[in-house]
Amino acid sequence: MNQTIKKLFPSFSNALIEDISANATEQAYEAGTVVMRTGQYIKNTILVLNGSIKIYREGEDGGEFLMYYLQPGQACAISMICATKSEKSQIMAKVVEDAELVMVPLSLMDKWMMQHRSWYEFVIETYRSRFEEVLEVVDNIAFRAMDERLEFYIKRHKEACGCNDLRLSHQEIATELNTSREVVSRLLKKLEQRGDLKLHRNHIELLK
Repeated sequence: MNQTIKKLFPSFSNALIEDISANATEQAYEAGTVVMRTGQYIKNTILVLNGSIKIYREGEDGGEFLMYYLQPGQACAISMICATKSEKSQIMAKVVEDAELVMVPLSLMDKWMMQHRSWYEFVIETYRSRFEEVLEVVDNIAFRAMDERLEFYIKRHKEACGCNDLRLSHQEIATELNTSREVVSRLLKKLEQRGDLKLHRNHIELLK
């Protein structure tokens, strides 16, 4: 595990990596597994070694508000924040692609912040980057029409997977954008007619 962590988290000091190896646990999760639920106390923060994790809020009606994705070499900022106040989770975390995660006990957060400069800097940078990403999402929702929101959504998914083939159904997109399937289908058809993408059954091929 040490070599993998060193590769994915190059800013970590050797001493920090040794501490992670001694105190954290590595776990594998299949796609579709919910690893964090709203209302539960968080016991670990997540470092992603492989796969993809979706961080989102779930509404009372079952709708979803996508916040961001976790990719290899990243950590869950919200679990870190909850750790500082021993609060319950306000978000959901679901495995999108089979994942290997390092579960770091939250009880070590404060200790490592003082002992390891590289951990302190990593946590601060994680807060900063996620805050900026959430602000971008809020701006997108508050100030853009649905067609612009859909294009922004597709762009984020493309960046998250690093691919041009998005395994998403129209209903999945509608749920995450909190709109109807019919609206999503109509807007996707317009993008297809414009030559931006090609629609297939349960996946979208991006052409630009």
